[in-house]
Amino acid sequence: MSSRTRNFFLNFIALTVTALVMRGVGVIFNVYVSNKAGAEAMGLYSLLGGIYMFAVTVGCANINLGTTRVISDAMGTNNYSLAKKTAKKALKCALISSTLATIILFFAAEFIGEKILYDMRIVRPLRILAVSLVPVALCSCLSGYFTAVRRVKAISAIQICVQLSKIIITSLLLSVFIDKGAEYACIALVLGAVLSEFLSLLCIYFLYRSDSTKNLGKPSPSYPSDKSITKNILSITVPVTFSACIRSGLTTVQHILIPKGIKASGKSWSAALASYGILHSMVMPVILFPSAFITSFSGLLIPEVTECRVQNDNERLSRLSYRIITLSLFFSIGVSGIMIFYSYGLGTSIYNSDQAAYYIRLMAPLIPVMYIDSALDAVLKGMGHEIYSMNVNIADALTACILAFVLIPRMGIMGYVISIYSTEILNTSLSLFKMISVTKMKFKLAHQIVMPIICIVGATNISHFLLRPTNISSTSLNVTVHILLSVLLYVGLLCATQTVGKDEKEVIHFALKK
Repeated sequence: MSSRTRNFFLNFIALTVTALVMRGVGVIFNVYVSNKAGAEAMGLYSLLGGIYMFAVTVGCANINLGTTRVISDAMGTNNYSLAKKTAKKALKCALISSTLATIILFFAAEFIGEKILYDMRIVRPLRILAVSLVPVALCSCLSGYFTAVRRVKAISAIQICVQLSKIIITSLLLSVFIDKGAEYACIALVLGAVLSEFLSLLCIYFLYRSDSTKNLGKPSPSYPSDKSITKNILSITVPVTFSACIRSGLTTVQHILIPKGIKASGKSWSAALASYGILHSMVMPVILFPSAFITSFSGLLIPEVTECRVQNDNERLSRLSYRIITLSLFFSIGVSGIMIFYSYGLGTSIYNSDQAAYYIRLMAPLIPVMYIDSALDAVLKGMGHEIYSMNVNIADALTACILAFVLIPRMGIMGYVISIYSTEILNTSLSLFKMISVTKMKFKLAHQIVMPIICIVGATNISHFLLRPTNISSTSLNVTVHILLSVLLYVGLLCATQTVGKDEKEVIHFALKK
């Protein structure tokens, strides 16, 4: 194994473990918050999140992608001076855009609460969240730097520590504010988030200073020019940000329409927020929890795909794309099957809620589509097709708004479920078509989809048959044992049926072979 392959592997492990720990702790924390604050507070927090994510899109201005792409190009030609100067220039761009977004959100909060959401309880939490936009943007920029130089292990420990500190701070604040209602529960949640973002920025900035000084040296004072660097960054970030803002704005409109539509279907505002909170803030984190493997792998592959593009290595790019999709399908189909089969146990053991269990089973068949979309997005961005990707996302968001407006007032929460299915399938289909047309990748239905489905159906049923005689009193322990055995049986069946062959076993090597 070459040092570069080893570095890729270690970065993948570090990112995945970090993401799993953070998401796992996040799910546990969601359980605590939902039990402590109630479904209405979770719904209000989700509604707040829709507005905030639009502000984050504006404030971050896709600086993470711009930083990763430009520094990756520089590192590919061993131009360390360009890499160093790009990082500094990107930080300045992030600071400017996030400061403007902070000012806008802070002063627009009252208008949003009074005229758009008709719920003044979100005004103070929104203003508190506005303060976090600067550290969020700067951290995003620095994360792009560490991804480009392939040293993401460095920030993994920081992210875990910051997540834990966020939970501790938020828990303390919740204990103080919890008796004051849903608004103050949201204030506790956002205060914890803001303080943790500043802590994250402090840690990652000092790490960046140390790493860039040690590995990149001093940037050349004359070459390249600051204007040239800024132009390169903006040529990537401005079009993508423009598209991202349209998409994020449409998504925000969708999230505003959802609880209003549920209310129009015959429920009270509190009940509408509660239903929205259960599906969006409680069930979806469980559904997306295992996607840490895909997102970590895909994020690391952006520099690899970019390098293929820069070097015009189309054969390697096609091979890389095929294996990304194949492995993503193997993983996501397995996750989907397990969540469908054990949905009741997951819902009751995590949230003690039959309704949560019902929604987990309802959403689980969509998992392969959702996970594959993440991998496709990374490949398209690495190939320089981020504009196409964002246009697809805009079409996705526009469709979601239309469906939310039409279906939810008539069908309630089921209208929201249908809109999620429709838009995710649309998004993934368009992205997959684009990737196949560019890379000339051949799709093998039997190998990539049919056999994994057969294997996971067999694994879950065999697990159920083998463990049926056991008597484990704890629901959580029972579900955990069944799932672990199902995972082992699934991997075993994939290998026994030769679904996982030589190509798949070289998952780490293939990404780096010429």
